[in-house]
Amino acid sequence: MEHYSKKSLCSFIDEEKKTTTQSPIHHHLSYKTIQEKMTSQYDHFAPATPHTPPRSPDSPWTLSPFQTPSPSLLHHCVTSLQRRDGGSIYSIAATWGGIVFTGSDTCRIRVWRQPDCTEHGYIKAGSGEIRAMLAHGNTLFTTHADRRVRVWNVANYNSDVFRPKKVTTLPQKPSFLNFTAVANHQKKHKDCISCLAYYHAEGLLYTGSWDKNVNTWRVSDNRLVDSFLAHEDSVNAIVVNQDDGCVFTCSSDGTVKIWRRVAGQNPHTLTMTLKFQPSPVNALSLSASAASCFLYSGSSDGFINFWEKEKITSRFNHGGFLQGHRFAVLCLVATEKLVFSGSEDTTIRVWRREEGSCFHECLAVLDAHRGPVRCLAAVLEVERVVMGFVVYSAGLDQTFKVWRVKVLPEEGVVVERGGEHLKRKIMEYEVSPVLSPSWVEKKLQGSHSFH
Repeated sequence: MEHYSKKSLCSFIDEEKKTTTQSPIHHHLSYKTIQEKMTSQYDHFAPATPHTPPRSPDSPWTLSPFQTPSPSLLHHCVTSLQRRDGGSIYSIAATWGGIVFTGSDTCRIRVWRQPDCTEHGYIKAGSGEIRAMLAHGNTLFTTHADRRVRVWNVANYNSDVFRPKKVTTLPQKPSFLNFTAVANHQKKHKDCISCLAYYHAEGLLYTGSWDKNVNTWRVSDNRLVDSFLAHEDSVNAIVVNQDDGCVFTCSSDGTVKIWRRVAGQNPHTLTMTLKFQPSPVNALSLSASAASCFLYSGSSDGFINFWEKEKITSRFNHGGFLQGHRFAVLCLVATEKLVFSGSEDTTIRVWRREEGSCFHECLAVLDAHRGPVRCLAAVLEVERVVMGFVVYSAGLDQTFKVWRVKVLPEEGVVVERGGEHLKRKIMEYEVSPVLSPSWVEKKLQGSHSFH
């Protein structure tokens, strides 16, 4: 499979920083600046024509062998929504109650109700650019351009009238009467908060930032319990193992780090640094069960590295990498035995790990986006012989898409592949991915903002 040089697969954080020093010539303006010049009276979504893979005459579902050698997965883009104001979608948070939140470069968080993906309202905050969101139970955590986190109570999201309530802001604004707020404000992030993670057992919220630091908040009393320098460059993603409280962070410095808290103490200690390739690491995802624990990391070189946890020593050993994306991997979701990866190459790949081994198979390539896939979320829908998932994706093509994915059992599946025809279809895809002409132009000019 063809690969691009390291030079063409540069860090998205670096590209974001470079755009702030571009020359004033119009075609060198950053993508963010270009968007700001495009005034609009609209701040909502409108239905767009779904760009789905070829369909059979009898079914809306697309069989994977049209693009990959596996007959084990069916997928279908059921909804495609596009923003009229041309802004980018940065974050998605899905709940088990069938409600999805999308965050963008505006002050509004859109709320969508499944299964028809109708707009159920919005949350309006005082500061824009919701870069990261996280939903847990009736609580929604959102990050904003003022480098603070808002905590919302969304308990009534299933009612006819959605009325969210803001619980608090982290850190709170300092005052002479609130010494805790003053102390917390001194450790406020000095740059964009890029990622969130929540440890359920102890009610700890982790925030990672482009200022290279990680802050730990105890949600029960809004107190900052720890703040530490995590990396030598921007922190891009955080995940927490809910079984043991281990914290995993990744960065543009090319490393993945594992942190632990000693029982009864607040400071975090670095226990292991994982670095297999020098490319910036943009995304993390953890697949943990009673039988196994796998950590996945997506890099700017297009590779997805994975590590397996040893049961005896609890060390993470490098198990290999998943090769297929042509440009940087921007987002990852691991659920059950599946891994969903979104990339700058505009595609979403679906991978399956073989039970009891490190072997992974690419089951499908979803190519309905016209620009880099910035964020993903997945919810398990059916848990029987045929596993079903609802997958949400959004990106820099200003579209929000909903997919239904069915994973078929490997035994007894008979598919007419057509031999040479299948090989030709795969070759055509690998050589000529579907890219938006406007995005390609911005990419060649080096003026596209990816974070």
